[in-house]
Amino acid sequence: MSVFKGFLLAVVAALLWGVSGTFAQFLFQQRGINIEWLITVRMLISGICLLLFAKFIDKTNVFSIWKNKKDAIQLTIFSITGMLAVQYTYFAAIKHSNAATATVLQYAGPVVIAVYLAFKNKKIPMMIEFLAIILAVAGTFLLVTHGNINSLNISGTALFFGLASAVALAIYTLQPVQLLSKYKSSVVIGWGMMCGGFVFSFVKSPFSIEGIWDFQTYWYTAFIVIFGTLIAFYAYLTAVQIIGGQKTSLLASMEPLSATVLAVLWLNVSFSTIDWVGSLLIISTVFLLSIKPKKLREIKEKVN
Repeated sequence: MSVFKGFLLAVVAALLWGVSGTFAQFLFQQRGINIEWLITVRMLISGICLLLFAKFIDKTNVFSIWKNKKDAIQLTIFSITGMLAVQYTYFAAIKHSNAATATVLQYAGPVVIAVYLAFKNKKIPMMIEFLAIILAVAGTFLLVTHGNINSLNISGTALFFGLASAVALAIYTLQPVQLLSKYKSSVVIGWGMMCGGFVFSFVKSPFSIEGIWDFQTYWYTAFIVIFGTLIAFYAYLTAVQIIGGQKTSLLASMEPLSATVLAVLWLNVSFSTIDWVGSLLIISTVFLLSIKPKKLREIKEKVN
């Protein structure tokens, strides 16, 4: 039953992220909501809620992480280079293109992780990792050029933020590993969001509200903050604890699919056959990188 719960939570998190990305596109492009304002409000509210949850539900000392100087420094770095960076680059990519393209490009993140670990460990990537890299590059090429090397299907700004979000996702995944092994995920993510939102509030004050505010604006903003951030992150991290990071990340690949389908059907985003092919090539890298041949795993265990 607990395994089923883990699978369900992972799928719920992916769907909520996909829907919130599409809602964000609607707010940016049709209601004139400021991207910096939305990020600031989203992170501050979600961060505070997660810390309150950690204190009163998990019964955790939320301030203990600041008592260790090394952990405090790591948390500060994670807040800015991980949490804030992955939020801003992703939403900026949505603003300059659409939720479908931005989400798919972000899913090149696992390939960035594979390349980084290969350099860090000074090991030649395995054949399957090489294949994943080739597929990611090919998929990105098709998605942004439609096969014509002389023209871009999306703006250069959208491409930059899309690829930057993949790098930020890699940093977000790798950087807090030691912190998550010592502290509750609600504490690490909660402080990461709150500190990131506090820093970004100097860029855009949460009280500087712009755009057209009607029922849809209020509802979509609330959904992004509560369901697309607070509940989605908690569901994802709980799934990781139940079924492990590998299975959870595979199930999370439903996010770009849900974002794409919703963007096409609801916002009438143009997504051609070649866009679908490019997207599938990028998403397939998540599955490829989850494959660990038994023999290689046994060798690795003997070495360790």
